[in-house]
Parts: sequence; C-alpha cells; structure tokens
Amino acid sequence: MPPSSRQLWLRRAALAGAAAALALVFVAYRSPELMLDVADRVWACF
Repeated sequence: MPPSSRQLWLRRAALAGAAAALALVFVAYRSPELMLDVADRVWACF
C-alpha cells in the first residue's frame, strides 16, 4: 500500500530539515572563529 501524500510530504520535510541541519553544522565547523565564539559564550554561562 503506497504512503499517503501527507506521509510523503512529512518524510520529505524531515529529510530536508536533517540535510539543512547537517549543512549548517558543516559550515559552522569550516569557520573556527564561529566555533570559538560559541564555545566562549557557552563557557560564560558557567
């Protein structure tokens, strides 16, 4: 039985969201200054 169009849309949306999150992480690791800034901000919370 084929999935309904709503299930198909949700699956595609989930895959697109996961791909976007992975792309953002990749871009963030390509910028050491950004990662250092994030680490400093997290450390400042403690």
